[in-house]
Amino acid sequence: MRPELRFFLALTLMIGVFVLTEMLFPPIRPEAPPEGEVATEPAEETRQTPPPVPPGPDEDPEPAAPVQPTDDVLEQLVTVETPLYRIVFSNNGGVARSIELLGYESFTRDGPVQLVPPGEDILRGLWVAGSGGETFDLANYPYTVSPEGGLRIAEGGGPRTLTFRYDYPGGQFFSEIRYTFTADSYIVQVDGSLPAIDRAALFVDLGQGIPVNELRESDDRPMMAYSGNHIDEGIRSRPLSRVDEPEVMEGPLRWAAVKSKYFVEVLLPGDGSGGGADFLAGIRAEPGTMGGPLRISVGTPLSDAGNYTYRAYLGPIERERLVAIGDDLEEVNPYGWRFMRPVIRPFVGIVLWLVRFMHESLFLSYGWVLVAMGVLLRVVMWPLNRKMMLSQVKMMALQPFAEEIKQKYSQDRQRMQQETMKLYKEHKINPLSGCIPMLIPFPLLIALFFVFQNTIEMRGVPFMWLPDLSSRDPFYILPVAMAASLYLTQLLTMKISGNTANPQMKMMLYMMPALMLVLFWRFPSGLNLYYATMNLASIPQQILIGKERKRMQAAGPLKRPT
Repeated sequence: MRPELRFFLALTLMIGVFVLTEMLFPPIRPEAPPEGEVATEPAEETRQTPPPVPPGPDEDPEPAAPVQPTDDVLEQLVTVETPLYRIVFSNNGGVARSIELLGYESFTRDGPVQLVPPGEDILRGLWVAGSGGETFDLANYPYTVSPEGGLRIAEGGGPRTLTFRYDYPGGQFFSEIRYTFTADSYIVQVDGSLPAIDRAALFVDLGQGIPVNELRESDDRPMMAYSGNHIDEGIRSRPLSRVDEPEVMEGPLRWAAVKSKYFVEVLLPGDGSGGGADFLAGIRAEPGTMGGPLRISVGTPLSDAGNYTYRAYLGPIERERLVAIGDDLEEVNPYGWRFMRPVIRPFVGIVLWLVRFMHESLFLSYGWVLVAMGVLLRVVMWPLNRKMMLSQVKMMALQPFAEEIKQKYSQDRQRMQQETMKLYKEHKINPLSGCIPMLIPFPLLIALFFVFQNTIEMRGVPFMWLPDLSSRDPFYILPVAMAASLYLTQLLTMKISGNTANPQMKMMLYMMPALMLVLFWRFPSGLNLYYATMNLASIPQQILIGKERKRMQAAGPLKRPT
């Protein structure tokens, strides 16, 4: 079961505990109780060139061109290194053979995170020479490289360009690709030129997706998907594990991406100046034949003169960076379920700001940030919890009057409801005040779940005995602590409400912690740390509310106005 589904079930159970308890055990008894993965191992010797998006019925998917065979030409590899990444390009088509993110450690291999599977490449150009024309794989052409030694850009260095150029003998064909890099950005500007042919098209290959870089493959594999932001229909995403036949995500698209849990490869049209109205044509996903790997290709704008330009973001899913790019790119890895995102989105921004503020300004490690967030949420929710519990106490004090009304108007349900509401109004009690305060914090709780589940800041961060806050507790101490703290808070609630002898409440007292223990058993340790802290922080509040209830009871029973 995916973490999101387990969390949704846990959330439903938590709502059930709060809301159904209010419904099942109110001072006025109701008339009737409520009833209850795709292997993506790279092929070492063969690879397939995906056809364009969408393919014409008569098109020949095999490349055909006056190509000088590359088997007789020694492949030249050049490296571009900045403070953020190291990219190895091949002169065969100017493709990227390796992309390492220097600031992030891979947990499945020695060294940094790798975005390109072994033996594969990305940014391979597939040129379609006119409508119904032949498809040419530009990786079959041996380009010259300038500068030949590659590029090394130091901190604060300005933009530098790596140029690949191929001229076919006789002038029948040429191709030029220019990659421009900066020291402080994961965005690579790509410009190029091809022969001017009417209705020609260019498709950029993003390969088979990002390889697994996380310690637990089960954490990373379900998050692998390709996505696109359609100008009218918004963001759509398709898990790679579900691609079992060729499929097309039609454009026009503001961006196209292939992602894992924490990292992404994105293509964006134009140079980012905002002066053009270009869009990507679409995305084609095609599973490999004969056990070959999946291929993802993106249609990019190509002018009548044969020129093209696009940007490639090759890096981590850091919300601030993606927000700065625009076009809702931060939603490439969305927080929450689609129907709740409009409600959750503002809370996500608040939570991320608080997390960064505590870490960067208060110099707290991310583990202590989670602890502080758990305590802080309970402090913020204190007025709501107090109002809820005191409302329950007042409702219990009115129970004798409510029973009297029920017996007096047992044959007239409408009159009974009118008199009951009148009773509440006389004592300035809102019967919904016990439920509504409990529902208000749930959008925040959902936002916290997805932030702590998916934010890259938690990746690989140790805390106390925990090697990684984004992975499960190796000793399962936190899931047990979370369930035990939940049991303790429920026990205190029972004592405060005076329902210690209620058999249904006793059953819930044992069932809920057990169910939550099962659901949270494999959750990231950071999430369990947060929820356990939040439960423990509620205990002093429960004790204070219990004392206040005793003071109200000592004041004597309520009297109904004459």
